[in-house]
Amino acid sequence: MLSTEIVTALKVYTATMQNPITFVLQTGEHAKRAELLDFLEHISSVSDNIILEQRDTNGALRSPVSFFIEVNGESTGIEFSGIPSGHEFNSLILAVLWSSGTEMKLDDSIKSMITNIGTELHFEVFISLSCHNCPDVVQGLNQFALLNSHIKTEMLDGGFFPEIIAERDIQGVPSVYLNGELFANGKVEIGDLVNKLIERFPTITKLDHKESLPTQDVTVIGGGPAGVAAAVYSARKGLKVTMVAERFGGQVKDTMGIENLIGTAKTTGPELTGSLKEHMNDYDITFKEHLRVESIEQGRVKKILLSSGETIQSKSVIIATGARWRELNVPGEKENIGNGVAYCPHCDGPFFKGKDVAVIGGGNSGVEAALDLAGIVKSVSVFEFAPELKADKVLIDQAKKRSNITILKNVATKEIHAKNGKVSAIEYQERESGELKTHDLSGVFVQIGLVPNSQFAQGLVELSLYGEVVINDKCETSETGIYACGDVTTVPYKQIVISMGEGSKAALSAFEYLLMNDLLQNNEEPTEAIAA
Repeated sequence: MLSTEIVTALKVYTATMQNPITFVLQTGEHAKRAELLDFLEHISSVSDNIILEQRDTNGALRSPVSFFIEVNGESTGIEFSGIPSGHEFNSLILAVLWSSGTEMKLDDSIKSMITNIGTELHFEVFISLSCHNCPDVVQGLNQFALLNSHIKTEMLDGGFFPEIIAERDIQGVPSVYLNGELFANGKVEIGDLVNKLIERFPTITKLDHKESLPTQDVTVIGGGPAGVAAAVYSARKGLKVTMVAERFGGQVKDTMGIENLIGTAKTTGPELTGSLKEHMNDYDITFKEHLRVESIEQGRVKKILLSSGETIQSKSVIIATGARWRELNVPGEKENIGNGVAYCPHCDGPFFKGKDVAVIGGGNSGVEAALDLAGIVKSVSVFEFAPELKADKVLIDQAKKRSNITILKNVATKEIHAKNGKVSAIEYQERESGELKTHDLSGVFVQIGLVPNSQFAQGLVELSLYGEVVINDKCETSETGIYACGDVTTVPYKQIVISMGEGSKAALSAFEYLLMNDLLQNNEEPTEAIAA
């Protein structure tokens, strides 16, 4: 099942294992068990530190295609039901390495919060092997289980358990259940899971022994292209830099095809995100990941309060928090998220194989989503509010060539209908005639643009009517020492290459501010020229 190249790579990775681990596979009969057994045998063959045992766990495991990872005779709390191949292969290998003692790259404050949970938590994560967002959730919860013996987490491949999928009416992944009740679904990050746990257990943010950072020269809020550019440019000036980000990569991480980043003919969002992280790691930048900024107190030295309860003091701030998917805000949308309403065609498209779906939005993201879905579903109807599509001509031309893509222009979505807990139709209005129509379908993918992530900045800096941070040509905001860049701002044209340029500009402006106001660390002369 595993190629020679993968086996060779696994031998390299597992050579660093500090302690042996055991795969404990439930005994019994299942059509896919032989395939899973072969899969685990191949993995265990790469290292003497990986042992495979077949055992009757007396109901501890769900089925004969379930296994858990054991260390020193004790379960780690990490379970897999199904074959964790595809996008989940990394989740399995990381679980092996972490269980054996490899350091988990979670922020210390997050580790402390998770360790402080004293309640028994059993997570079930329903995934699809084609979902590129699912591994983030699986890997995050696996780390939580290793940090806290009260936490148990199980990855379930929905294709192995259709009866559970049907029973719970799951139509989107990842779908996370906690102690048998829906906890989160759709695109979820480790930061989202942490925030939900903070809401449920607010006292975990009251941490003892917090190691406070020294006063920072620059704190960058946001980990997308703009934020990374700002952090790198700041670090190259020899400044003390911290980045705070709920999600490294931002919206770029969800983009499958990127062909307009000058100098890079073609790449993908995950590949670019990896390159951004690698570049940032070349510099001495403190990275506080999976945490959000709750508030900023203005002053000569700003006080930044994080969701962990920590406070960072910083002489300047660069806001680069990007944007998130815009919602339709029509009846039936929020009520049916995960039951036919989705925002990620890559993740949830396979659930609608052979069915009729709609894409709301005729911009680049909408038409790209329609093209992606066209190869999976029976038909795609693109609903565009404006009289004409806003997507690039090359995308529109491709969509017109697909026989199962229909484009409806100058229409307004009014309501999403559901029957028996699942989306059944969309109601829309012909804007010119005012006529209301209903279109039967099984899924609605919303692709109508982005909303700036500027909630924490309300009352701190001037925002536009649309919630964007208002900036001038030097990325300065209405408040001294606070800068902003990228999609969260009023800068026109939300593009990766523009965000990178704006992030660089914001860093240069912040450096100039620190220099001119004698705020550089220890009042030392800068090591590089301002224009470097």
